[in-house]
Parts: sequence; C-alpha cells; structure tokens
Amino acid sequence: MTEAEAPVAFDRVCILGVGLLGASLGLALKARHVTKKVIGVGRRRESLDVARSMGAIDTLSLEPAEAVGEADLVVLATPAALVIPMLDAIRPQLKPEALVTDVASTKAEICHHAQATWSSPRRFVGSHPMAGSEKFGPEHATVDFYEGSVCLVEEGEDVDVEARKQVVALWEAVGARVVSVTPEAHDAMLAMTSHIPHVYAALLAQGAAEAGEVRALIGNGFRDTTRIAAARPEIWRDICMTNRKAILTGLDALKERLTDFEAALCAGDGEAIEAFFAAGNTARKKALGE
Repeated sequence: MTEAEAPVAFDRVCILGVGLLGASLGLALKARHVTKKVIGVGRRRESLDVARSMGAIDTLSLEPAEAVGEADLVVLATPAALVIPMLDAIRPQLKPEALVTDVASTKAEICHHAQATWSSPRRFVGSHPMAGSEKFGPEHATVDFYEGSVCLVEEGEDVDVEARKQVVALWEAVGARVVSVTPEAHDAMLAMTSHIPHVYAALLAQGAAEAGEVRALIGNGFRDTTRIAAARPEIWRDICMTNRKAILTGLDALKERLTDFEAALCAGDGEAIEAFFAAGNTARKKALGE
C-alpha cells in the first residue's frame, strides 16, 4: 500500500490553466475514472475550446472564482507567478471540504503564503509533478503525460493530514511516483537540477548564435544541452522570480567552480583540467544514482 493508503475519486475537478500540464491532467483523470467531471478555467477561450474538443475538460469558464464553487478538487496549473494571486482569489469561494493543489515548479514562496493566509490545518497542499516539455498548449497534451514521472508533494506541520493523503493519491492515480519534500528543500534542489540548467542552456544557445554560421557544426551534444532553451520565456521568468534566493546561491557556487576551471586553463594545467572533468563524471553518476 502506498503513502496515499486508498484510491481517490472526486465528483468535480476544476483545473485552472489548461495548457500542456492542465489538459494532460484532465485527460488522465478522466481516463482513469478519478473524476466524473472536469471544469477547465483559462484566460483564452480558444485554448479552452481545444481542451474541450480533446476531451480534457467537460465544461469551461473564464471566471476562476465562479468555477471553483462546486469543485471537490481544484488544481492550479497556471504559471508560478499567478499561483499566489489565484489562491487569494478563489479561497473565499471554495467549499470548506475542497482540496486544492498546484503544479508550480517553485514551492517555498507559494507554500509560505498559503501557510500565512489559509486556515490551519490547511487544505492547500503544494505539488510539483516533474513532467514537462519544451512544447506548450493543450494541443500537445497526452493521457500518459504523468506516467512514470516523479511528483514532489509538500510536507509541513500545518498541512491537513487527510488532504495530503488525497493529493498523494491523486498523483499516484495518474501514474506518478510521489516524493515528500519541504518547500525550502524543494527550491534549493530544483535550483540546481532544473532552474539553473535552463539558465545555462539559454547562455549556451546565445553564445553559439553569436559565434556566426554554426548550423553545420552543431552536434547532438549541443542539441541535448540546449533543448530546454526552447521553453517559453515567460514561464522561466516566473520560475526565476519566485526562486531567486536559491538560484542566486546556486549560481554563486557554480561561479566559484568556473573560476577554478578558468584558472587551470589559463595556467595550462592539464592535470587540473582532467580532474575537473573526472569530478563531473563521478558527480553525474552519483546524482543519477548510477
């Protein structure tokens, strides 16, 4: 038996934001009979129409506060910067027993705000399903999008125990493996494993583009390393703005290592350069558990 301990089901689910993640969740919940009805909420009628035509949602709305009133589960699949204002907007309209979670890639700022503004024990539980793509929009949604992924779920003293169990069961129901984490640990780790890699991918892409006509000289290494630079800029702006402290700390640590490598290269110290790459080789295996 998993941490969730029991299957989960909701009569009405409201998904705020029906892009790639939100629409994929709607498809998965319906295919796995986790809910009877999915209400999709967004800012653009066109995207909502696409999601409905795919079967990801059953009904649509442009008004979040109105749409959440009858929902048993509300999932905020909006950009990270919109989660806090959306939580404030919908909180007065929710049923007392309603469960709320999100999919944002940063957690500390969001969860601290919820801790300060929601009644304890709170029924908002932060989530971060680590499934994604450089593609976006409901037209790219798939029913198995979360299958085999890892979903990080907030743990905290003020979180409602039963609500958390339901959130865990929710993500396990769509095929994800749940890992518990505090919001602070989440942001520190994701800064190094996701957020800063996006920064470096953007830097590498810019450097190559400024080097001249390099298309014929680009190999798989460059393509693999910079693939994530194709992601939506506004999404990564919001992620960086909501995880500034951890990203800055990580950048400082990496700059020290880069300075050491630069010094070894300037000195023509082949032994130090080889040791640098050997350390990277070993570190990658450790990080991946190989």
